[in-house]
Parts: sequence; structure tokens; C-alpha cells
Amino acid sequence: MKYEVSKGTLAIVPNEEMNSLVYEDEQRYLIQDSPFHIMEESCKYFGSTYEGRKNGAREILGAEYKVPIVVEDSDNLIVFPTTSPQADDCVWISLKRVKKIEKIDNNTTKVIFDNNLELIVDCSYRTMENQLSRASRLDLILRNHKNS
Repeated sequence: MKYEVSKGTLAIVPNEEMNSLVYEDEQRYLIQDSPFHIMEESCKYFGSTYEGRKNGAREILGAEYKVPIVVEDSDNLIVFPTTSPQADDCVWISLKRVKKIEKIDNNTTKVIFDNNLELIVDCSYRTMENQLSRASRLDLILRNHKNS
């Protein structure tokens, strides 16, 4: 089964077999691809490349590492990585679906989505806050560009 990131996507989580567990509103899918490959294919599906999306976000944000990706730009469908995007443990989270985050310990954060699903992620609270802030800033800048 192929998978493209959509408005229903909450998170894409790697599992031990280099497959991905994709969380959507009421569903979970086991996809026979890595999260990074799903991101690459999703960007292509919506008419761009992952590299192009990454370079665009870098240019807008002035950031080099772990930049959020605009998968589909008519609705600013933005996802952000919890670690280096190509790392085996990188989780991708959909910005618009995050309701709040809570610190569990120094290296673990709970993400609570807008449908009240909770996901425990191996990522420090500070890193998660930074990633959320960066993705939100990208969203705001793009919205301002569209409205000017």
C-alpha cells in the first residue's frame, strides 16, 4: 500500500522493520516504507520534490536542520521531523493536528492531537517545542505571502 500525507495524517512513526505506522483520525496503517520515503513520495504526489520543499523552507526560515516540510501548499499542509529526517527513529508530525505537548522526562514528550489521540515520542520537550515553533512560523510566513 502506498501512502500520501493528507489532512487526516497525525503522525508517521518508524517501526523496527523499516516500515511505518501511520496514524490518522480513526485509523492506523502499517506501510511498507520508511517515514522518509513516505515524505519523499508525498511531496512528489503533490507536484514537488522533498529536496525542493526542504530548500524552500530553509530559505524562508533561515534554518539548516530539521526544517518542516510543506507537503501540499494550497492548504499549508506542514509536517515536521522530531530528529534528523533520514534518521531511523525520526517521527513526522502534522502541525495542524497538534493540540498540545507535555513533557514526560528529559528525552520523551507526549503529543496530544486534536482528536485526543496521545502519542509518546522519543524527543525532548525543548526540541519538540522548537520544532512546533519553527513549523508554525513557516505556516504564518506562507499565509502572509498568500494574503499580500
